[in-house]
Amino acid sequence: MTDPIADYLTRVRNAISAKHRVVEIPASNLKKEITKVLFEKGYILNYKFIDEGPQGSIKIALKYDPINKVNAIKKIIRVSTPGLRRYVGYKDMPRVLNGLGIAVLSTSKGVMTDKEARVQMVGGEVLCYIY
Repeated sequence: MTDPIADYLTRVRNAISAKHRVVEIPASNLKKEITKVLFEKGYILNYKFIDEGPQGSIKIALKYDPINKVNAIKKIIRVSTPGLRRYVGYKDMPRVLNGLGIAVLSTSKGVMTDKEARVQMVGGEVLCYIY
């Protein structure tokens, strides 16, 4: 697998389109940090790290609106790829949907959203946009 982050995002996107409640994804430290950011920002209902086997896995409970059955995640876009990395400084930080969405960044201070990176004045690699 050349791009595990794209695989992570694709599994979540496919589970949403199939209206699944839970999706299981092979774990890595970066995927765990992205999952924590999604949970903190309210895009997923819950998550659980399972340490079985050599790699382990992440179980993510997707969040749906109980009345309309609409998912909290409308769109996930992979920005930085292995062939073309996208780096930004804190002054050039992208705004997703004029601040309604989030950009997930990998910085020297860990994985965080674009708003947190602006406050801490750090730049980094833009992993994905979520709204």
